[in-house]
Amino acid sequence: MKSDMELKRQVEDELAWDAAVNVADIGVEVHDRVVTLSGHPVSYAEKLAAEKAAQRVAGVKAVVVEMAIRLPHKDVRTDEEIASAVRTILHWTVGLSEEAVKVQVEKGWVTLGGEVDWAYQSHVATRTISHMRGVTGVSNLIRIGGDAAAHDIGEQIGRALQRHAEREAKHIGVKVHEGTVTLEGTVGSLAERSAARGAAWSAPGVHAVIDNLTVR
Repeated sequence: MKSDMELKRQVEDELAWDAAVNVADIGVEVHDRVVTLSGHPVSYAEKLAAEKAAQRVAGVKAVVVEMAIRLPHKDVRTDEEIASAVRTILHWTVGLSEEAVKVQVEKGWVTLGGEVDWAYQSHVATRTISHMRGVTGVSNLIRIGGDAAAHDIGEQIGRALQRHAEREAKHIGVKVHEGTVTLEGTVGSLAERSAARGAAWSAPGVHAVIDNLTVR
């Protein structure tokens, strides 16, 4: 097992390797394999990139985020400007209308509501908006519509797990109830845990995913 000092060095190396992160913006502390990130990233996208970089390092048990975004003056936008840009992005990337998704912006923080048919539409919208200049955070409250039998959902998730995280698939249990998927079992890293969640969300008819997976 890696020591906390070794993990700290590897997380710092991963941050430095990621072109989306300025390592000078981020502080790293590690205690009992739990990584705490601090500092002032200059965008929400950089904040997310730093979190994902830390999660990619094998041996990291959890990541605590204590970062506060500090936008450069040139990237500051009014809430009205952000809301207008978000509406355009929703239309051009995933074809979502104003009736399907509601947009609220407060001090740069975007909240999405409404209902869509597929989980991927919600994920694409969130991922794209997260990289917009002036955005300080995104809350995704979009509901996923559509219905599918629990048996069909479970089978599709099982096949997706084989494709996305084949080594760990046999250690992951999948339960489905009224569109809510519960993942249980153990995985070898946070990256594999993320792959399992992605596999669950990829199935049609999934409204929510409860992640009870444990990282070894």
